[in-house]
Amino acid sequence: MTFSEENYLKAIYHLTVVSTSGVSTNAIAEVMETKASSVTDMLKKLAEKDLVNYKKYQGVTLTNDGKLEAKMIVRKHRLWEVFLVEKLGFSWDEVHDIAEQLEHIKSEKLINSLDDFLGNPTEDPHGDPIPNAQGQLPKIDKQLLSDLAEGQKGICVGVKDTSSDFLKYLDKQGIALGSSIEIIGKESFDLSLRIKVDANHLNISNKIASNLFVKLS
Repeated sequence: MTFSEENYLKAIYHLTVVSTSGVSTNAIAEVMETKASSVTDMLKKLAEKDLVNYKKYQGVTLTNDGKLEAKMIVRKHRLWEVFLVEKLGFSWDEVHDIAEQLEHIKSEKLINSLDDFLGNPTEDPHGDPIPNAQGQLPKIDKQLLSDLAEGQKGICVGVKDTSSDFLKYLDKQGIALGSSIEIIGKESFDLSLRIKVDANHLNISNKIASNLFVKLS
């Protein structure tokens, strides 16, 4: 597959995670920052390779082969992110764009060796699950911080928004994977939260809370 084909498969895979039905051409175009007509051309190519199910004016779905290919791309991306953070000292807001380039490396032997070298991690630096060599995803018990009620506590286990700006914001606030977060109060007007992060008290917006995953403690 070409790099472009791999990028489309990965985009469809991520969109499928949040969609109960097929993914629309317009949704793919938005993610890929391109025209709907260009998406249609690519979908036809992927359909010819039996990687997607595509019919005009209907949602796009991945075939079993397409889903496995997409998971392998995600696997490479997330393993490289772990490597960059744990072995090369990159911060979690720096690694996404680099991993976007490294995920296209074809060598299965290299990726499996990388996985073993890292100790077969199950999560990337943002808390996202890493598929194993068979495409199986570990189940991570998590929910959005915004869904917690006053008085509930949780451990930060992931982020929904992996943009550099958001991760830098979390760094400034002292929020990281493993941080203990307690809901001190919730405003009914805008659903903003007063929280305790380890020993610090903070006020955060509902938007921030809606991008943080926690595991109840």
